[in-house]
Amino acid sequence: MTRVSVRPELLRWAWERARFDPWEIEDRFPQYAAWERGEKQPTLKQLERFAKATRTPIGYLFLPEPPEERVPIPDFRTMVDTEAGPPSPDLLDTLYLCQQRQDWYREFLLMEGVRPVPFVGSTRPGDDAVKVAGAMRRILTFDLEERQTMRTWTDALRGFIGQADGAGILVMVSGVVGSNNRRKLDPGEFRGFALADELAPLVFINGADTKAAQMFTLAHELAHIWIGQTALSNAGVSALPSRETERWCNQVAAEFLVPMRLFKQELAPNAELRDELDRLAKQFKVSTLVILRRMHDAGALDADSYWALFKKELERLKQVAKGSGGDFYLTLGARVGKRFARALVISTMEGRSSFTEALRLLSFRKMSTFDELGRSLGVVL
Repeated sequence: MTRVSVRPELLRWAWERARFDPWEIEDRFPQYAAWERGEKQPTLKQLERFAKATRTPIGYLFLPEPPEERVPIPDFRTMVDTEAGPPSPDLLDTLYLCQQRQDWYREFLLMEGVRPVPFVGSTRPGDDAVKVAGAMRRILTFDLEERQTMRTWTDALRGFIGQADGAGILVMVSGVVGSNNRRKLDPGEFRGFALADELAPLVFINGADTKAAQMFTLAHELAHIWIGQTALSNAGVSALPSRETERWCNQVAAEFLVPMRLFKQELAPNAELRDELDRLAKQFKVSTLVILRRMHDAGALDADSYWALFKKELERLKQVAKGSGGDFYLTLGARVGKRFARALVISTMEGRSSFTEALRLLSFRKMSTFDELGRSLGVVL
């Protein structure tokens, strides 16, 4: 039985990197404590299983010391008085997969002779947020009156994603890594990211987050696309980012979703708060959290009242979310984005891309799933 020598600090780094609880790693590997104390060494098979369970490249476990992993794109997750921790394997694998998809789609567009989209990098951080938000709404055909006719937030969010897709932006929404439902993404680690590119701009939204948060995240990441900036974010509607650019993106996102001019016209300062929150949220098809923020921005709530109400409303929404049913983001096309999925399926059916490459980029294992996706997109008979 072949045993291998592994430094205890590397074993500890691997399970901490995977964000396992101590009891979890010991439950799955009963001899782990002895390995970490150096009393025993794992067999090669045990080490392979350990590497797979912790999603660690096995070669890392033979290094003299734990490697320092970094996010491969600019990391804007730093908040006031808080530093973002090291990236999890789930975050890294999601980023790498989206970069691969973007690279493929860029090459596809070059072969098609498609011109760059004009809005990527069309503005700069610090430009007038009202003007930038207005330009974004015009390009995305984000009609506020039409949105008011939609029945739910989900309908409005689905429409928002479709408008961004129609403007040439790859929008991918998933709460898991690839299609692995056992690898759930953590909204506490990140809410989304933008991969700016003149041909193939991409926005990824953490689908494990609430729908209310996803609406704001999409608007925030689109602001990054407009300034031509690739970035990883966790800034929510309540956030106070330490970076000036992140604060500006939040301002643009809030103005994009709820223009202050219209909001002040609709706001009834003397109305009962609960009724007013629900009424304005339904009218603008955003969460009550966004409405609270706009009340604060409009001067209707002071800072102390805003924070107290925000925390209370956030807890209420978490309880409501626990009882919710299915999620349209779990559909095949939404996880990879309909624009990307349609291009890849067509390219594969025409013989320009291999089925092996298509399955890898779609994170599928079965051809039957590929066929189901094609049928849902109307490109496979």
